[in-house]
Order: sequence, then structure tokens, then C-alpha cells
Amino acid sequence: MSKSEASETSRKVWALAWPIILTNLSSPLLGAVDTAVMGHLPGPAYIGGVAVGAIIFTFLFWGFGFLRMGTTGFSAQAYGADDPIEVRATLIRPLALGAVLGALLILLQAPISAFVFPLIDASEDVTSYAQAYYDIRIWSAPATLIQYGVIGWLLGLQRPWAAMATQILVNSVNIILDLVFVLEFGWGVEGVAAATLLAEVAGTLLGLAIVYRTVSRMGGTWDWPQICRRDRLISLFRVNRDIFIRNLCLIAATSSFTAQGAAMSDALLAANAILINLQHFLSHGLDGFAHAAEILGGGAVGAKDRSAFRRIVVSSTYLTLASTLAISIAYAVFGTEIIALFTNIDEVLDAAAIYLPWMIVSPFLSAPSFLLDGLFIGATRTVAMRNAMIASLLVFGLACYFLVPLLGNHGLWLSLMIFMVARAVTLGVAYPALERSVSGQERLPAQ
Repeated sequence: MSKSEASETSRKVWALAWPIILTNLSSPLLGAVDTAVMGHLPGPAYIGGVAVGAIIFTFLFWGFGFLRMGTTGFSAQAYGADDPIEVRATLIRPLALGAVLGALLILLQAPISAFVFPLIDASEDVTSYAQAYYDIRIWSAPATLIQYGVIGWLLGLQRPWAAMATQILVNSVNIILDLVFVLEFGWGVEGVAAATLLAEVAGTLLGLAIVYRTVSRMGGTWDWPQICRRDRLISLFRVNRDIFIRNLCLIAATSSFTAQGAAMSDALLAANAILINLQHFLSHGLDGFAHAAEILGGGAVGAKDRSAFRRIVVSSTYLTLASTLAISIAYAVFGTEIIALFTNIDEVLDAAAIYLPWMIVSPFLSAPSFLLDGLFIGATRTVAMRNAMIASLLVFGLACYFLVPLLGNHGLWLSLMIFMVARAVTLGVAYPALERSVSGQERLPAQ
């Protein structure tokens, strides 16, 4: 790899990554604003209620995150192969699936609630607030899942600015309505949920308008036999199935983390909720480089260009490492000030400060798994991702079993860090086969 090739690849990665970083950071901002607004109401139960409600929707919605993740891989490969008809097909399939799944979640909201809430061992006040949040936000399901498909498709076509515009609108509407509904109207948790619902609907409408404009300017036609091709639908099913299982394992780990914190005390639940928001900022920020690697790597896979794939991996790794160091320093220097933005409750501030060091080391332990995720998603090599996450979840469960009784909340955070390392190790073992497969020397399952 020549110096000029490396420089050009790094430029492409950065050009895609930085608008994606801004887009991704806007996602945890939605939860952070919700938490901050609740953190200035009397008592930690408000923060806990929104935290529990949000984790339920993380489970419900991000369980269907394959509508974003798989769509990016498929559209990037079709784009890299210069196949405009298939590019259009990779849009229709996830949008139709997202609309159907969203409608099913609304229809099944009562049994879902009856199943989920007994699993969370929180206080009566926290459970009551979480239920109020759930009853309103569930109606955003179709809009949210359709939006996943829209963003995934736009990213695959290397249009991060369009995806960023959608997320900026979502979070701008959410912030404004949070302040109006909660601070002006006094609607409390219900106001936070209503603000999020309306923000998601607004973002989806903008995303669909951008998609319409994008499609009208591209070549190709709506080829319904191509859209409904049996082999493509089977491939879509396999990839989505694997990512769904992978996401369920990830959500099971984070949900277990929240539930175990809730069982300790409302103050620890609230402190962990604030620190998890910092973890979300970390993960969504570093995911900018993972998404860039996903988009460019998917294009290299579609073009069967292994040398380009390698250049993307190297450039993404260097940029990720530099960002990891910057985030860790920022948390070390400004961590207590950042926490203070979320709440003014002394017992929560004190608890969060005790566990802040975990957020300082987290960037180094988490970043490798984020980047590897992007590479595997872009190549739609999802069997390896699925198996790696299942193994990592088992490691997390064992860590919690031994460490939480011994170390309490510190044991819970240590278990989460072990989980992040396990994700990187298990994907790293599978990476050589992924690289070999780019030029067709080795075919992996779930292509």
C-alpha cells in the first residue's frame, strides 16, 4: 500500500466518518436530554423511570436494528457493484418490513408490557414512571423502524449528510418539546415520552422525503421481480436473522446491567443511567469510523477489491485509536462536570463520581469491537457476528455471576468491560477469514 493510497483512503474514511459521528452523537443526545430533564425533578425515581422505559425500547426497537445494519451492507454492496436496480430494491425491502414490524409492536403492546415489566426489579415509583413512558412511546414503533431502513439505505449510498439531517431534526424536536412539555407544561415522564414520539415521527417524514428525492435522481427502475427475487429475500432473511440474534444478545447484556443496578438502589440506578449515557456517547462517536468502514468496506466487497478493503481497515483503525485517546482524556478531565449536567441530586452525583473511572478506561476496551462490527456488517458476514456475540454474552453472564456479589456495582461495571473485550476477541478470531473472502477465495455463510 503506497503512501498516497493510504492518505486517500484515510481522507475518504474521515469524509464519511465525521458527519456520521455527528449523526450518531445525536442519538444518545435524545436519551441524555430525557435523563437531564428528569434529573432536575425531585428524587432519583424520575431518572430511573425514564432509564427503565428507555431500556425497554432499546430492547424492542434496537432488536430490529438489522433494518439499519443489514440495509447498509446490502445497499453499499449494490452501490459498489454499480447496480441501480438492486440499489432501489435494497430500499423497498427494509421499509416494507419495518412498517409491518412496527404495526405488530403496537398491536402486541399489552402482552409485551405484561411480560417485560415483571422482569425489572425496580422500586414501585420507578416502575410506575416507566409504565407511563412505555404507554406513550410505543406508538412511535412504525416510524422508528421505517427510519432505521431509511438511514441504513442512505448510509450505504455514502450519503451521510442526508442521514445526519434526519437525526438532527429528531433531536432538535425532542429537545424543544422536552423543555416545553416537562418544564413549561409540567407533564413529567409523560411529556418526555410524548416529545420522543413526535420527534421520531418528524424524523421519519423528513427521511422519506430525502429518499424520494434521492431515488428520483438515480438511474434504474422499480423492478418488482428483482425486489421479490427468492435468493435475495432468503439472503435478507438470513442476514436479518443473524443480526437480530446478535442484537438481542447485546440488549440482553445492557438490560441485565440496568436491571442489576435497579436492584441495588434508586441512586445507583440513576448514577448508572447517567454513566451509560456517557458510554452511549462513546460508542456512537466511535461508531462513526465503524460506519465509514462498513460503507467503504461494503463497497469494496461489492467490487471484490481486497486491497481497497485492507486500506480501509488500516485507515479506520488509526483514526479510531486517535479518537479513543481523545475521548478518554475528555472524560478524565471533564467527567464530573459532564455528570453535573445530568442531575443536581447529591446522592446521584456522589454515586456517579465513584464509578466514573470505568468510563475513562472504557474507550480503550470498547473501540476494537465497534470497528470490527462495522467491517463484518458491511460485508454482511453475519454468522460470525452472531456467534461472537452469543459467546460474549455467556462471558458477561459468568462475569456478573462471580463479580457482582463480590464487588457490587464495581463488579457490574467490570463485567461490562469484560463483555466489550470478549466481543473484540471473538470477532478478531473470525477476521482473517473475512478478509480472505473479499476476493472470493473463501465463502462464508450468510452471504
